Amino acid sequence: MAALTVGHAAIVHATTRLEDARSTGPRRRRRGMITVRAAAAAATSGWEPGSWRARPARQIPEYPDAAALEGAERELASFPPLVFAGEARKLEERLGDAAMGRAFLLQGGDCAESFKEFAANNIRDTFRLMLQMAVVLTFGGQMPTIKVGRMAGQFAKPRSNPTETIDGVTLPSYRGDIINSDGFDEKSRAPDPERLIRAYSQSASTLNLLRGFAHGGYADLQRVTQWNLDFLRDSTQGDRYMELSERVHDAIGFMVAAGLTPQHPIMTTAEFWTSHECLHLPYEQALTRVDSISGLYYDCSAHMLWVGERTRQLDGAHVEFLRGISNPLGVKVSHKLEPSELVKLCEILNPHNKPGRLTIITRMGAENTRVKLPHMIRAVRQAGLIVTWCELRAFFDVHEQEGSYPGGIHLEMTGQNVTECIGGSKTVTLDDLSSRYRTHCDPRLNASQSLELAFAIADRLRKKRDRAWNRLVYRAVA
Repeated sequence: MAALTVGHAAIVHATTRLEDARSTGPRRRRRGMITVRAAAAAATSGWEPGSWRARPARQIPEYPDAAALEGAERELASFPPLVFAGEARKLEERLGDAAMGRAFLLQGGDCAESFKEFAANNIRDTFRLMLQMAVVLTFGGQMPTIKVGRMAGQFAKPRSNPTETIDGVTLPSYRGDIINSDGFDEKSRAPDPERLIRAYSQSASTLNLLRGFAHGGYADLQRVTQWNLDFLRDSTQGDRYMELSERVHDAIGFMVAAGLTPQHPIMTTAEFWTSHECLHLPYEQALTRVDSISGLYYDCSAHMLWVGERTRQLDGAHVEFLRGISNPLGVKVSHKLEPSELVKLCEILNPHNKPGRLTIITRMGAENTRVKLPHMIRAVRQAGLIVTWCELRAFFDVHEQEGSYPGGIHLEMTGQNVTECIGGSKTVTLDDLSSRYRTHCDPRLNASQSLELAFAIADRLRKKRDRAWNRLVYRAVA
């Protein structure tokens, strides 16, 4: 799977508009002006947080108790934001660097988070694995790595069929823990609005833990040799990581000896952002706020959101909602998407052609990547759109052929020792899959497979950098 990237402030919820308008204090007047400015900007384009409700909305189930759903939405709208506008803007800046080939996006995490497996150790292990992969990519590929987790909100999942039949019994499909349960009975499969509140609560707890890990000393580069997961210690990838981490440790020692302080925030903390698929629009709308500094709308459920293959229709509700928020966005595309439609999507979601605003996540397999991706790249370039592309071997080959930037990867992965994908140096075979197959949705790479992939990508990045350097030297000599 691949990603293409095209482009802390106080938050004022849109519902505070009347309160601000009534107030006579200078601070209140200023905030009122900001919300009015945001409202005017939205009116110009015909967008508001709820304008998606007038569009065809796929993958959103019908709730048996509509009043209970409205009550849950009102409750969510009164809650604090999970993330802040300034954090999302900072991510957009970083993704803008990836769009220009100056950084590399590492986006990964669970296919679907669950209520049952919510545990601090699971969150820690995935965070730690992403730190390891980032060290491999940054040190091995000599390029800054942008770390974005599929975490703290990845609860909803699209389904090909609205119902599921087992032994002659037909029930609504499981759509992720934010909507219903995976138990096969009528009560479990009925959409439950209270699950929206529980998803918010779990997301808040996850974000709190991630912020603690990122800024509380756990991500200190001087601990690089301590990040290896226990079950990786005696593996090929674990050995490769330990060898590389020792080199990083030596480099830090050299910097300290040269007089550079190891206490600098760059050395002791990690930038880490969250993302999830923008699927359950009532939840997303309820967490949309107006930023008091810029006056722009942000979906404060995550730093970055993406629209899936099943919901990216140009006239659909999901594209309508996403076009009005200011978060960095993503779009998943397959070989079925025509290049001209991709250009239209980019123009709708990123009308100002802002670097870092849009991430296109390609999912088309190696062969289709070689055949279909070049046409997409050419269409986007001919339209003058700023984008960054990313994925794996075939993806890198195509970008080298087209002279564009491979800018990142988007993975379904976990820090747990699961057996859900075959292959890797610690070979997982078809016979092994059943031993630790625990996913609630699509299969995930385990830690060893993810780290092996990071080493392979770092090798490609290093070779690309070396070729660019050799060309530069040749031109200088010539």
